[in-house]
Amino acid sequence: MNPEEIDRIIEMAWEDRTPFDAIKIQFNLTESEVRSLMRKELKRSSYILWRKRVEDSSLKHLKKRIDGVTTFKANAQRQITLNKLSKR
Repeated sequence: MNPEEIDRIIEMAWEDRTPFDAIKIQFNLTESEVRSLMRKELKRSSYILWRKRVEDSSLKHLKKRIDGVTTFKANAQRQITLNKLSKR
């Protein structure tokens, strides 16, 4: 993976509303592979903080989501395709 892809995966992993399934669709990485990437790329304290957030969040796993939450993008977020923002 190139640095831009790694940055985007980390960004998506930090977002509360982006499930691991979205990362799987865009980058073909499983949840355990994302965790390994985060462990490798983040400082230890940042990784521990992120893991706590992920474990406490019901939004990172589609099966745990509340029925009203149906998307993994904020309404204001532009269409993202293959890690590139669409042209304006």
